[in-house]
Amino acid sequence: MSIFLAGAGPDPLGFPDVFDRFVEDIRRHAAPGRAARVAVAVHHHGGSLQDLVEACAGPLRPRLDCEVVAVPLAEGRTADPAGFSSVDGVVVGGGLTPAYWSGLFPAATAISGLVAGGAPYLGFSAGAMVAPARALIGGCRINGVDVCGEECSEGLDAVDVREGLGLVPFAVDVHAAQAGTLSRAVGAVAAGLVEWAVAIDEGTAVVLESVGARDYEVIGSGNCWDIRTAEGGAAVSVRTAR
Repeated sequence: MSIFLAGAGPDPLGFPDVFDRFVEDIRRHAAPGRAARVAVAVHHHGGSLQDLVEACAGPLRPRLDCEVVAVPLAEGRTADPAGFSSVDGVVVGGGLTPAYWSGLFPAATAISGLVAGGAPYLGFSAGAMVAPARALIGGCRINGVDVCGEECSEGLDAVDVREGLGLVPFAVDVHAAQAGTLSRAVGAVAAGLVEWAVAIDEGTAVVLESVGARDYEVIGSGNCWDIRTAEGGAAVSVRTAR
């Protein structure tokens, strides 16, 4: 099984690799002789639930015989942990990260247990940000100082780190170079909010082999910016696809 964390929303034409790899893992995990079941969690606020689910699930269907189990995360509605007990993979879409956190955190134990048992996880944008043990949820200021544009704040002022789904040991930020959120991830590490963060560009994903794995692979066309605590603040290294 693998954990796939993508730096933007689903793009089957521009970035098909992440869907191809995810489907390969589902095939390895699912029982033979039946259609795979894939849970697709999306947050919708006044939009079409069906369209949001289709954006994430549509690219799977040409690649895999599967049943899509929609997990709606509307305002005030949280995911039922039991809904993850009999699926072969989990996809979590993008949007407002605090809303995804509120909707999915009550099912964190069920999701982490499912993934630890061999089911792959694919998180797009917000779905990538909520996956860590310590999740960077949003915000644009640390100690009152701007660390990224307010348009990337997710509706929060201070940079907010919360207990996440527990799948990976580093915090995640997304749209790194394109939206300028790399500086938020660097600021979070430098301020001691997290010890380790990975900021992922659009068109790019990190892939981990198991829950809690410390090594990761980079796929796609952009950079992953690996930020770790260092003397004097934070040290940044750049990783790309091999």
